[in-house]
Amino acid sequence: MSFDDHRPPERALVDDCVHCGFCLPSCPTYALWGQEMDSPRGRVHLIAQALDGAPLAGAVTAHMDSCLSCMGCLTSCPSGVKYDRLLTATRAQIERQVRRPPGERAARALIFGLFPHPRRLRAARAALVAAEASGLRRALRHPFIAARLPPVVRAMESVAPPPGPYQRLGGRVPAASPRRGTVAMLTGCVQSVFFSPVNAATARVLAAEGFDVEIPRAQGCCGALSGHAGREEEAVRYAKATIDAFSAPGADKVIVNAAGCGSAMKEYGHLLSDEPGYGERARQFSARVRDLSEFLVEVGPRAPRHPLQATVAYHDACHLAHAQGIRDAPRALLDAIPGLERREIAEGQLCCGSAGVYNLLQPGPAGELGDRKAANVRATGAGALVTANPGCTMQIRAAAERGGWSIAAYHIAEVLDASVRGAQLGDSQGPVVSTMLM
Repeated sequence: MSFDDHRPPERALVDDCVHCGFCLPSCPTYALWGQEMDSPRGRVHLIAQALDGAPLAGAVTAHMDSCLSCMGCLTSCPSGVKYDRLLTATRAQIERQVRRPPGERAARALIFGLFPHPRRLRAARAALVAAEASGLRRALRHPFIAARLPPVVRAMESVAPPPGPYQRLGGRVPAASPRRGTVAMLTGCVQSVFFSPVNAATARVLAAEGFDVEIPRAQGCCGALSGHAGREEEAVRYAKATIDAFSAPGADKVIVNAAGCGSAMKEYGHLLSDEPGYGERARQFSARVRDLSEFLVEVGPRAPRHPLQATVAYHDACHLAHAQGIRDAPRALLDAIPGLERREIAEGQLCCGSAGVYNLLQPGPAGELGDRKAANVRATGAGALVTANPGCTMQIRAAAERGGWSIAAYHIAEVLDASVRGAQLGDSQGPVVSTMLM
């Protein structure tokens, strides 16, 4: 076979695919191009060929790179094919064995040298604030200048959100009485730097529901971006550091408010199964991980919800709906808010094109999917978009801007926080969380 001996794709998982085609309507790249090799069953066929000796370079790499890893096929597959395991294993092999062209190597070095590092992201945010204030950002979007920027830089600039309020969290947020327990909270990389009000809202909601919120100061990247891209060694390193950062006793659950991060952290048991000293710890850690909406439905509401007079379109983040199988919980939370009307989005199962760093590495198809998603959001007539992943928010906002319109976008934590506090939707500041940290 063309794979090395370190965790190649399992033949038994390949053989689970009966090529029935139920995955085709849920696959974004098949929806765009209608090509068999750009469908889940087509990619499984390519993996089987590589197991039989076909080279990884060329068609296998190209079609694996074109996959968004949205996992829509997991939801639609009647045979239970573990496409996520096959894709991750194959991408890790490609990263070790295939030498990419210089431009691709440079783009990946920039992306993975920046996004998993909150300190570097904070420096990038400061530069973005300066560029926004000076008018440089507007100048960078001029067609003459934009055409001369490296594609990855142009893609980064196009999806970067307008710099908003920034609040760095760490420490402990005490529960409102009566206390129900203690949870730990992941702040994330992009979430903590560009969407810090989401983290503040998450902490306030959990505290209002009666939970002490521990926010480890030593936490860093969870490894989701690296793992989904096949950078296995890097993902393992980040996963170990995350487990260590959350190792202090006392927290019953680890709460995550970014879909991609939660999906990766629930797979630590598999990722670290061969790592001495971490296999069992990783399994136990993964068992404690909960998405925010999943956890709130699991424990039941206690804090009263005040009315919000708003109409919102709810967008399923792929790694929440497909990878984690969480679709009902966020809808139930929104539907329990008095006055709030929730509307569904057409083609809701299709990815918006963000997909981790896909919109930076594959801006063409990502842009097509973003435009398609934004058009479907606009067709709902809703006044606001609600989702559970920072990448989705940035992608759909950018697509709407390209289309000449805009829509307010909120994380579900911000909507819940506004309702619990009796505030207006959009008043995401609330009490300054840092004054509550102990």
